Amino acid sequence: MTEVVSDIEDKPAQGLPFKATTTAIAAASFLAACGGSSAPAPPAVSDKITFATDYAAARFLQRAQFSSSEAEIASVKSMGASAWLDAQMSTPSSTGGWDWLSARGYSAIDNNRFYEMDFHANYMAWYQIMASPDGVRRRMALALSEFFVVGISGVSTVSWPQFAMAHYWDILCNNAFGNYRKLLEDVTLSIAMGEFLNTLGNQKEDVASGRLPDENYSREVMQLFTIGLQQLNLDGTVVKVNGAPVDTFTQSDVSNLARVFTGYEADDTEGYFDSSSTPSYRVRKVGYTRRPMKLNANRHSMLEARFLGAVVPAGTEGSAALKIALDTLFQHPNVGPFFGRQMIQRLVCSNPSPAYVGRVTAVFNNNGKGVRGDLAAVFKAILTDAEATDAAGLSNASFGKLREPMVRIAQWGRTFKVKSLKGTWKIGNPNYSAVNALGQSPLQAPSVFNFFRPGYVPPNTAMAALQYTAPEFQLVNESTTASYINYLQDNLINGMWVRAPELITSPENPTATDGPDIVPDYSAEIALVGNPQALFARLNMLLCAGQISDATLKDMTSVFAYEPTTSSSSDNSKRAYVAKAIMFVMCCAEYLVQK
Repeated sequence: MTEVVSDIEDKPAQGLPFKATTTAIAAASFLAACGGSSAPAPPAVSDKITFATDYAAARFLQRAQFSSSEAEIASVKSMGASAWLDAQMSTPSSTGGWDWLSARGYSAIDNNRFYEMDFHANYMAWYQIMASPDGVRRRMALALSEFFVVGISGVSTVSWPQFAMAHYWDILCNNAFGNYRKLLEDVTLSIAMGEFLNTLGNQKEDVASGRLPDENYSREVMQLFTIGLQQLNLDGTVVKVNGAPVDTFTQSDVSNLARVFTGYEADDTEGYFDSSSTPSYRVRKVGYTRRPMKLNANRHSMLEARFLGAVVPAGTEGSAALKIALDTLFQHPNVGPFFGRQMIQRLVCSNPSPAYVGRVTAVFNNNGKGVRGDLAAVFKAILTDAEATDAAGLSNASFGKLREPMVRIAQWGRTFKVKSLKGTWKIGNPNYSAVNALGQSPLQAPSVFNFFRPGYVPPNTAMAALQYTAPEFQLVNESTTASYINYLQDNLINGMWVRAPELITSPENPTATDGPDIVPDYSAEIALVGNPQALFARLNMLLCAGQISDATLKDMTSVFAYEPTTSSSSDNSKRAYVAKAIMFVMCCAEYLVQK
């Protein structure tokens, strides 16, 4: 057994290329950074990694989940990365999104007409990533949600859309450490995906009318959820013949595969009720949202289907046809590198080396026990690979990734033990305003192509000259940079403002109880008011894993030399002092670029 000790020193990282002063809380802070890795391939992943320092453990934790508490840092140092991950991955999933919504009363059939609403899914999703106890599972589920993409706006036409999305989230959570093949099938048969990409209600061909099966899901399940557009080598590089990429599928593959995804309908076994609106209409009871779509054999195509070298013989029953299709996709050699590279991008670095991708692909193809698609093994391989844990990455200008906005807020929430005082967690959509929008929210991708493209290269940058991919930079421009800062300024001091937080509804007009409800616990930080060096050292550990340079820390603390707030100041003044320090850190380039 090989043991690798990650020995990042417990002092701020020196010589990083992403330096920022306190005045760099602007677009330049973002655009100065470069995501990716072109360094020589490190040694293969070790089967045992221990961390000699708090910084190294925190660095690992901030990828494996959303945050790194002092207790978790100590636990990881004591157990080692592999054993700690095993313990987290073996823990059963906590309360899922569907049950969470139901427990808060959103499944009630009354004049509130919750069955027509989708925005409660936002409350559910933010609670799940900010406060649900199993942070590792939720972090992996969030990464999966940006691969198997369903956006709530594309599901709002079904009854109980918030529950359809909550069950979709539960599918991702429940399968996060299971097998890719089962996840693919569960996703395919979910009501949310069925509505989003038109499998729900998709019918067989009809010669008389000229109707053909809808091809939306058959195209996207290949292009986005399994094999991609171009044939790949095991290390994720594109296969070329005579200098040209080789396509993975043709239009004929799309049209033939579409026949497999016909005949699927909602399972309305639970029955219907009459809506409270006038005129009344029939509504499915909420339970249908958590059951797989059922097959109506009369609407399923019985034609032969040929795709990707596989054949579904004419007359094949629907569930058997689905098995042939999903098995064919699952066994395609592209799946490992296509999926693995994007999970590396979500968790570790924007432009992983081919060697890194190749090692993860090898684990996807065989977990060491002859099992293909073992997601627990894949995620462990990603998080414990030498390219991820090696301290050399800290000083490599081309290594790392831009933290996604929703991940930053989830980290803030978990780091400072955010809670909803009334337990309703009514976090509004943070994207409505151009002035103080976050620019991203879980399960709210604007299209099936996610918030950004995995192959995005920021134009007119050093990254473009080197053709480094940096997907998250597709969210960055002058407006989103300013609105992120405004978002922090609005929420860091007292928490998130909520209308009538004691109610599960949100009245249109102001109420007497409007105010902050989703609030952080800054007690440990308030104890350091008047000692900016100690405060920033703590924030550097908990938020940045020690990646803020000495020069930047000096700039930050020098500003606080003129801060009149002391330990004897009012509580409000001390909270503002701490919030100001957190804002400095969360707007700093050395925080925004996670290395």
